[in-house]
Amino acid sequence: MKVYNNILETIGNTPLVRLNKLTKGCKATVLAKVETTNPGNSVKDRMAVKMIEDAEKNGLLNPGGTIIEGTSGNTGMGLALAAIVKGYKLICVLNDKQSKEKMDILRAVGAEVVVCPTAVEPTDPRSYYSVSKRLANEIPNSWYVNQYDNLSNRIAHYEQTGPEIWEQTDGKVTHFIVGVGTGGTISGVGKYLKEKNPNVKIWGIDTYGSVFKKYKETGIFDENEIYPYITEGIGEDILPANVDFDVIDLFEKVTDKDAAVYTRRLAREEGIFVGNSAGAAIGGLLQLQDQLTEDDVVVVLFHDHGSRYVGKIFNDDWMRERGFLEEEFKTAEDVIARHADLPLVTLYSEELVSHAIMKMRKYNISQIPVLRDGELVGSLNDSQVYQLLVDNPALRDTPISKIMQKPFPVVQANAKLEDVAKLINEQTPAVIVERANGDKKILTRQDVIASLA
Repeated sequence: MKVYNNILETIGNTPLVRLNKLTKGCKATVLAKVETTNPGNSVKDRMAVKMIEDAEKNGLLNPGGTIIEGTSGNTGMGLALAAIVKGYKLICVLNDKQSKEKMDILRAVGAEVVVCPTAVEPTDPRSYYSVSKRLANEIPNSWYVNQYDNLSNRIAHYEQTGPEIWEQTDGKVTHFIVGVGTGGTISGVGKYLKEKNPNVKIWGIDTYGSVFKKYKETGIFDENEIYPYITEGIGEDILPANVDFDVIDLFEKVTDKDAAVYTRRLAREEGIFVGNSAGAAIGGLLQLQDQLTEDDVVVVLFHDHGSRYVGKIFNDDWMRERGFLEEEFKTAEDVIARHADLPLVTLYSEELVSHAIMKMRKYNISQIPVLRDGELVGSLNDSQVYQLLVDNPALRDTPISKIMQKPFPVVQANAKLEDVAKLINEQTPAVIVERANGDKKILTRQDVIASLA
């Protein structure tokens, strides 16, 4: 019988899959090293087991001990599987930008999860670096993994991932592309491939808000480069010991939006359901494709599984809130669809200005159409009302008809957005959209901005 003795023996030998649709404009052959077939669904299984085994050999991890690690989730999963098989306890320290799915999965496999704030300095006692170290000092018979500086991390990829890629491509690989976080994958694989062929190019994918690219190009650790970002698993605000900058030929930064968009496209166009570091890697490849030729064979490593991002990258509302969703707004109807279920708030011309102020506050709106006998006869906006009341507070008790401006323009629901946008200016902050059923909705300057963001 062909049987594995435990789940850890199934780690590695992940498939190499040709990409077809997303990279059709790229001259090179592009192959994805899909690490989701590891039992923990990520590339981190490899180094998690290696770090534990080396710690056991060096007497750092003793029977019945507690493993403690700061992780974005994937290393924690690999450590959890090893801890189960080998009989250790596990505490995973995550920052609060990691997906809920990652936290839930870690708890499902028996890990204790501690959540720390993201937007703090690495040296801050609340950071997940500091909390991990503190727990390791406080808990007896514990071992702090420190995947960032633990060189067993990159050795695992030198011994496993690099040789697999070389063998699977028959030594024809010319470029290796991967998102860089701890630096273990790119440095271990890069070292192995360059030993086999010094001409192989190693390209690291970085994110805006991370220090890697500038440090590689200038040797300067610039704290001004550091700010919060959304992409998980890549980029850093520190320089991990595992990052071998001599092995890496260049870094390319990819925006949070592009990382998210390409992650979704990988699922829908290639059928490969992976996490957003994979989207970042594809985005970086396409930004650099002019440097590739028809003779090149590019291997792009996909870190982890898409199931860990269902509530974020693969959630339309989450994407829309951040302006990441690629939606084409072509008509006025498309734009008002966001609030089509809300009633049109109006005023009657004989109402008082104080009534207008009350409605603006109640509904948190900035402009209101004015009616008389069911017809649109005027409009009010908050800037106009504010200025009038500053000049003459007694106007609160004045009928709206005395101060209202001309009515908002009326457009049909099928009007092109670019035509509608031309009607909106400093004097005209909104238009009224008349739908096919006669219903009317307001379309504001903010609606146009949101649709173009």
